[in-house]
Amino acid sequence: MSLDRRAELGEFLRSRRARLSPEEVGLPDYGSRRRVPGLRREELAMVAGVSVDHYVRLEQGRTLHFSESVLDAVAQALRLNPVERAHLYRLARPWSGEEPPAEQEVRPGLRRLLDAAADVPAYIVGRGTNVLAWNSLAAALITDFGALPPRERNLARLVFLDEGMRELYEDWTAKAADVVAYLRLDMARNPGDAGIASLIEELSANSADFGAMWQRHELKDKTHGRYIYLHPAVGRLDLGFETLRLPDDPDQALIMHTTEPDSPSATALALLANWAQTSVRSVAR
Repeated sequence: MSLDRRAELGEFLRSRRARLSPEEVGLPDYGSRRRVPGLRREELAMVAGVSVDHYVRLEQGRTLHFSESVLDAVAQALRLNPVERAHLYRLARPWSGEEPPAEQEVRPGLRRLLDAAADVPAYIVGRGTNVLAWNSLAAALITDFGALPPRERNLARLVFLDEGMRELYEDWTAKAADVVAYLRLDMARNPGDAGIASLIEELSANSADFGAMWQRHELKDKTHGRYIYLHPAVGRLDLGFETLRLPDDPDQALIMHTTEPDSPSATALALLANWAQTSVRSVAR
């Protein structure tokens, strides 16, 4: 299984039409009952300034050779944010057919960087949310990755199939939605990655929550933010995170958690570091 770009493009555009009303885009609403929510195709085409037939061909994926001006007009009419706009362009362009390497390797320099960041949880995520490397504090915070089989070192699989993860995050639903939105973006970036496709099939079959969130077609890149953890050993940790992506290796993201100095979370993080010295079995490999 690989990404069906035409089907994905159509579903994405329909999901974005559904979130807009005629009033929002300056069209009159004559009060007629709509079979589905949101703008009709002809209304979207009118706002975008393209022919109805042209837009229908785009949404149905009849061809993947649309001009930049048409895509820009549709993106503007749908009020897409920068991440969504890039996603539209990616789906509406032919794929080269080149598949990514089956295995990802973490450079020794990045592993040394993880080891040097001993006072903050840090880990590297690859394609399909696979956790490729980590330091001891990340393992203590999230899970002992080294004690898991390599296949199970995957953030999406852990969040949806490991019941313990529901207790780890104060707002599990928000965390899960972020993971799904990032995974959809990652799938479009790597349409030939069989591992991502297999993961999505597995999660769809085994998690109703994943299936419902996947149908929303939300997109979110992993950049920065914060999560609140409820750790069984040290309690509540309010942690920010920053994502660093190397220009020459965009398929690997270094994620580092931080906290406010002299805060209760900083104290809890220091306690977690001490706890990690005796409780985490495998580090960064």
